Amino acid sequence: MTPPGGREYRAEVLVRFAHCDPAGMVFYPRYLEMFNNLVEDWCREAHLPFAELLSGRGWSLPTVHLDVDFLAPSLMGETLSATLRVRSLGASSITLEIVLEGPDGAARVRGGVVLVLMDLRSRSAVEIPDDLRQRIAAFLE
Repeated sequence: MTPPGGREYRAEVLVRFAHCDPAGMVFYPRYLEMFNNLVEDWCREAHLPFAELLSGRGWSLPTVHLDVDFLAPSLMGETLSATLRVRSLGASSITLEIVLEGPDGAARVRGGVVLVLMDLRSRSAVEIPDDLRQRIAAFLE
């Protein structure tokens, strides 16, 4: 269900051999790679493609904070349902919630991610300009 006043970004994530440890379960750092891939895909859908940010504007969108709960194991071959929600939008930061659910609909991993718009030359945070803010705000709850 899409929350009132905002949209969710949804995707499916196939648990691949490369994600797993010898027991066939996702090795926890691979979830963070899945999170990053989701952020990149969401940015593309929100018309904030990384290529435009990096080479077109000279900016980056690094993760500056993570808060993750690993609730249940995911197994090789499963397809996880991913949901990304924008929880807040600051002057230069974006706070996201990402949830990965198993085929049974139960949450496997839940995380909070804070991104900051950064100027690549100065390596410092910059204010999110109005054109990007409007695109991001369309997903704000």
